[in-house]
Amino acid sequence: MTTARLISLFTATAVLAGCASVTETNPARTATDMLLVNRAADRAVEGLTLPIPQGARVFIDETYFQAENARYALSAIRAALSDAGYAISRDRDSADAIFEVRAGALSLEQMRRVFGIPDMRVPINETLNVVSIPELSIYSNRDRMGVAEFSGFLYDGRTGLPLGAVAPMIGQYKIRSHKAFMVVTWGQQLAQPGERDPGSSWKEF
Repeated sequence: MTTARLISLFTATAVLAGCASVTETNPARTATDMLLVNRAADRAVEGLTLPIPQGARVFIDETYFQAENARYALSAIRAALSDAGYAISRDRDSADAIFEVRAGALSLEQMRRVFGIPDMRVPINETLNVVSIPELSIYSNRDRMGVAEFSGFLYDGRTGLPLGAVAPMIGQYKIRSHKAFMVVTWGQQLAQPGERDPGSSWKEF
């Protein structure tokens, strides 16, 4: 092999070795999962009111509000109270009432229905080694539903006396997808982002 051919071969190898690939991140939760839960939180607080006069200053105690994605849900509660005419207090001392909130649920429910044989794992020997059998179905559908449930109680920050309680606020947001013969899909496959008024990006109170 001549020197020119060796140089050409080396150059081609170097060019091929220099190809780059893009690595994509794989977050723990998909955007659809997050939208389902957040939409459910928005629906749970629709029409939220407190047993105190409008205009009262309310401090939201989030100490016992423990849930994944709790920050969005707490912001939804604050927005609902503000929309209902209450003033959000930044500290307990200046508040007329303390609203202690808690989360009963803030997560996803999933259900799958299969007309045929669902995918399964079957043991094949005494050591419990398993083999995976793919789904063999004529029709199947899948429901994914965000579920949010909040509740709380209200008390006077100065005296500690109870002012009232808020019954559980429940919200759900569901999408359903369908599949026929394991190939043809239709229906809503993912949650759509919130619609925006094309005329303005703000709302005046």
